[in-house]
Amino acid sequence: MTQPIDIISGALRSIGALAAGETPDPNAANDALVMLNDMLGQWSNEHMMVFSTDEVIHELTSGQYIYTIGGPTSNVVCSFTGSLAGTTLTVTAITSGAICVGQIISGSGVTTNTTITSYGTGTGGNGSSALGTYQVQLTNLTGSIAMTSYSSRPLRISSALVRIVTSIAGILDYPVAVIEVDDYEMIGLKALNGPWPRAVYYQPSMPLGVLNYWPNPAQGEMHLYCDSVLNRFQTINDTVTLPQGFNLAMRFNLAELLMPEYGKADTTQIEMVMRQAAVGRAWIKRTNMQPMQTMRFDDVLIAGRRKDAGWILHGGFN
Repeated sequence: MTQPIDIISGALRSIGALAAGETPDPNAANDALVMLNDMLGQWSNEHMMVFSTDEVIHELTSGQYIYTIGGPTSNVVCSFTGSLAGTTLTVTAITSGAICVGQIISGSGVTTNTTITSYGTGTGGNGSSALGTYQVQLTNLTGSIAMTSYSSRPLRISSALVRIVTSIAGILDYPVAVIEVDDYEMIGLKALNGPWPRAVYYQPSMPLGVLNYWPNPAQGEMHLYCDSVLNRFQTINDTVTLPQGFNLAMRFNLAELLMPEYGKADTTQIEMVMRQAAVGRAWIKRTNMQPMQTMRFDDVLIAGRRKDAGWILHGGFN
């Protein structure tokens, strides 16, 4: 657990703007908080600086193939009844939509920017398995009240699937292709009706993003896998939990950004801060880096061979 004030104080000590044991005055702390939030916004745009993937879940409405996402007025929202005690959210009923990790909660008495950070006994969606407990990152205390939640505007969608529930087979998941605008423009009949989507084009417009599905679905529950947005801190005393290595990386990268404003660092300090800032970013990227996906082929074509592209080196399909 950490607080922005700890990161800010450490950054200012690293450049000689504070002595050991000192804390910044309110004006300096608030100025540094603005810079810290700007830095997090910049990091969110860099894929390997983002430490997790959010699974955005939302229900499809028959005959609707365009949805907005990213705010309380968007189409991807959830209305439910729940209560908060400390950092635990208990959901007892869902009125509409689907609940999932990464959503921001609002309601009477709920602290601004309270975000669902992990599953407890509830596992998301809108069925019976979605009822139960979830963890949030800010401390709250409410009775049982009506709440709404919405997913943040995604920076990008990495992959997607649609979940179908049938009386015969039960739950079935089908992959949905994530396509770019050029491919979406090539679709002549964008309102073509179909049982569920086969492709999605995401338009990252502001302030709400737009999801374009094809074909026009009759049913289904969408699961979109998106890079998490590193949330802004609301105050210098917010309490958050970050992955290992992030605290130190944030401290020295913030120090690097603050150095020109204070001008107190000597050459040795400047070199040390810049080196530690670069090392911190590098270690985060190494941790978050994923190997490139190997090429895959239908099992009929490669019966008895390795299920990646390597076997092509030994004769291909012949």
